[in-house]
Amino acid sequence: MKKSLTLALLLAAAPLAASAGELSYTYVEADFNRTNVDLDTVDFDFDGAALRGSVEFGQSAVYAFGGYAASTNDDLGVDIDLNEGQIGLGYHHEVSDNADFLAEISYVNVEAKVAGVSEDADAYRASIGFRGAIAESLEGQIKVNYTDGDGSDEFAPSFGAQWKFNQTWGLVGEAELGSDTNRYLVGVRASF
Repeated sequence: MKKSLTLALLLAAAPLAASAGELSYTYVEADFNRTNVDLDTVDFDFDGAALRGSVEFGQSAVYAFGGYAASTNDDLGVDIDLNEGQIGLGYHHEVSDNADFLAEISYVNVEAKVAGVSEDADAYRASIGFRGAIAESLEGQIKVNYTDGDGSDEFAPSFGAQWKFNQTWGLVGEAELGSDTNRYLVGVRASF
């Protein structure tokens, strides 16, 4: 009796375990983020929150993504706010059973506000990389990002991982390492 019950439970859970390894391009995510800005004479660490998401268009390989991050720093005794928004389109193409090639383009807006005075910067970004299942409950992502805007441009690699609890919920982490700006985040993702 116990063996039959155990076998029935394992068979019922098998579709959930298998789908925990699939890549989803439709999700919403809430994150804690840290942005480190390295100026010539001083470094600033901005801590805050971010909300990101993506939606795949039907069964196509095209998806839209976006996000907004708000963070602050008061190391100098003055609040400095750093807000960043991004919106874009992406394309994924399967290169193996558990890995996709990615290509993305996006618009980025960054606003820095000090003592009520704000400065905006606009940029465009192109990214290419790979995303894949490393294990049944673990996926990874690596991209090279080229950002061009307001008189400056740079290449920056980014790395990410998601540990999936089940087909919907996962814990995510990501790092982008630029020449003057590094971004780190950790959060919770709900995939659909």
